[in-house]
Amino acid sequence: VGHCHPDIVKAAHEQNQLLNTNSRYLHDNLVDYAGRLSKTLPEKLCIFYFLNSGSEANDLALRLARQYTKHEDVIVLDHAYHGHLTSLIDISPYKFRNLEGQKEWVHVAPVPDTYRGLYREDHEDSVTAYANEVKNTIEQAHARGRKIAAFFAESLPSVGGQIIPPAGYFQKVAEHVHKAGGIFIADEIQVGFGRVGKHFWAFQLQGEDFIPDIVTMGKPIGNGHPLACVATTKEIAEAFAATGVEYFNTFGGNPVSCAIGLAVLDVIEKEHLQAHATEVGNFLMKLLKEQKIKHPIIGDVR
Repeated sequence: VGHCHPDIVKAAHEQNQLLNTNSRYLHDNLVDYAGRLSKTLPEKLCIFYFLNSGSEANDLALRLARQYTKHEDVIVLDHAYHGHLTSLIDISPYKFRNLEGQKEWVHVAPVPDTYRGLYREDHEDSVTAYANEVKNTIEQAHARGRKIAAFFAESLPSVGGQIIPPAGYFQKVAEHVHKAGGIFIADEIQVGFGRVGKHFWAFQLQGEDFIPDIVTMGKPIGNGHPLACVATTKEIAEAFAATGVEYFNTFGGNPVSCAIGLAVLDVIEKEHLQAHATEVGNFLMKLLKEQKIKHPIIGDVR
């Protein structure tokens, strides 16, 4: 919502003067904020874990998936980047290819890029073709005695080139992944919070009939303040709680972070930033597409 936005600075300052404490202590801001966030998401994503960074959020999503499914393996898209923790470097081809290489529990599916990818705009059904690549990945893993815990993807692969997956791709992938006993994790850390304009969450570009099992958030959630969140279903949260090892994060969801999170949502709403993203985005796309017609060197506009 912009550098040093006065509403954010004010919310942080006011809450700082009142109380900031670790999250063992109950505070209304946490509950109020969870309530506000839940209004932006499909109803079944109703349990929230608060953390300090996007990397923490993705690491927790991985733990939730493994606990719920009792499986270990993860399918990711090529070129993906999901964070800087050891667990996330392991599922980020963008990083692990230059480091220790691919772990046996990680499986890489082709990014659904209809411009440069395996199946392009002229393909009769690129959605099914790309989803079938995930299905093949699952079958190959099963043949090696591996079991899939999760399909982990950014709703719009960002490091991979701002790829917009063809609509319906996530639905078909989720079908294959659920059939294999895994869950679908949508990483919204770089692309959430109204940035896509038409919708609040980028996964909603796929259509109303698609709901991930877990959504992770970071970056814009606190406008630069360390704040992150994992949203999931009751079933997944209950399986996680059943271990008897409670989830605890000293400052995840502290009163100041939640005051800032609430202020961010207020600003997005008050300043119509989602509509602004749509208008400015459409304006830029129109002009850039005109340039594309003029200059053969421009292949694709995203």
